[in-house]
Amino acid sequence: MSSRHLLVVVANPAVSTTLGWPVGFWASELIHPYHAFVTAGHRVTIASPAGGRVELDAYSDPRDPSGYSKDDRLSLDYLGRGDFTALLGATPALGSLDPSRFDAILVAGGQSPMFTFRGNATLLRAFRSFLDAGKPAAALCHGTCLLLDLKNADGSPYLRGRRMTGFANSEEDFADRAVGRQVMPFRIEDEARALGADFVAGPAFAPHALRDGLLITGQQQHSGEATARLVLAALA
Repeated sequence: MSSRHLLVVVANPAVSTTLGWPVGFWASELIHPYHAFVTAGHRVTIASPAGGRVELDAYSDPRDPSGYSKDDRLSLDYLGRGDFTALLGATPALGSLDPSRFDAILVAGGQSPMFTFRGNATLLRAFRSFLDAGKPAAALCHGTCLLLDLKNADGSPYLRGRRMTGFANSEEDFADRAVGRQVMPFRIEDEARALGADFVAGPAFAPHALRDGLLITGQQQHSGEATARLVLAALA
């Protein structure tokens, strides 16, 4: 496969409206696809809807005292590379980029997408442009919430009749129990099913990704590499 230029989108920092704590993107959902893409010889641009500095969800940082992601050695490696972390300090704004320059898009998840991606016209327009151009368009974990607002030309839900995955109810149940209250303002699985999507959930926190035509989705933070592999296969 000749070298391609891939676009990876991460969320900007925000504050959870349910818990009041700072939220961002999930480290492995950027770093594992990024590593798969660059290892395959492709160029990658990391962007965000608003541009500027982006921040990790604390629990996704292998260095965090919680130890939640302590086994994510790949992310730990990349977060120790100054050239990589410099990219996170000054991401281009998505709207400033020309989608025609890129061969595929992957939207990472984390907690911030659940508070910043819904109804984001710039993100929806960019994602739709890849699909309309016949290019692979992927979303991962909570990043799949953008699909809930994606429409067809006739105004019908894009997800109706489409096969997808995303952060599943079983995983939301785990998070809610761990925190002791509702973490997210809505559940992707419930809303996708209500729109007529064929939501396919794998075992909780096991790698799981699937492809429906140009649409590629990954279930959660352990599915970054699997999602990237489907993007690479779609480009081949």
